[in-house]
Amino acid sequence: MRRADRLFQIVQYLRGGRLLTARKLAGRLEVSERTVYRDIADLIGSGVPIDGEAGIGYLMRSGYDLPPLMFSREEITALVAGARMVRSFGGAAMALAAEEALAKIEAVLPADLKDRPAGVAIHAHDAGALSDADRAMVDRLDAATDARSRLTLDYRDAEGALTHRTVRPLGLWFWGKVWTLIAWCELRTDFRMFRIDRIEAVEDAGPFRPERDKSLTAFFQQEICRDRPE
Repeated sequence: MRRADRLFQIVQYLRGGRLLTARKLAGRLEVSERTVYRDIADLIGSGVPIDGEAGIGYLMRSGYDLPPLMFSREEITALVAGARMVRSFGGAAMALAAEEALAKIEAVLPADLKDRPAGVAIHAHDAGALSDADRAMVDRLDAATDARSRLTLDYRDAEGALTHRTVRPLGLWFWGKVWTLIAWCELRTDFRMFRIDRIEAVEDAGPFRPERDKSLTAFFQQEICRDRPE
């Protein structure tokens, strides 16, 4: 868990006048009590009205709430542009999530920035680059990657030959026009990249357990070693 997320969780746990010890907070957050003490001290130093002390517990005075999200104009531009690109080039579920994320961002912006998202002059148009089938495939592969589910693929290579593969999906890369699946191929016993527009059929093949030498990190390390000069 990132430190910012942990601080947010501490505030959430202490809201409403609930008295919690550092031990209980540490257990919920899966960190040491020393880390909780340090985080509490930092929150108090930043103005969060937390009362209490070590060995007794901590609580937050009533009436405190988290301030609204604050983004700079540049951050809003980046978020809106990114969401628009996902909407144009991502899967169908991704596109819907991007729309909902934009709505949430706009809902919490202060009044002087409310009109900023609509004013971002960066747009993305796919011009038919992704078919509905491709968008559905992106969502399917993304879900399998998240669930750590092996897949069997009917895949047509660059020469048009059809092959049958069982793979462990590790991630998706977007190259501007084409999405590719990064996977561990059980047929080749090595990492492979598959263009999603060449995948003709896909079926679930059961879960897999993560292995360090067959992970996305291992793939990146292998690619770095290939690019490194002798």
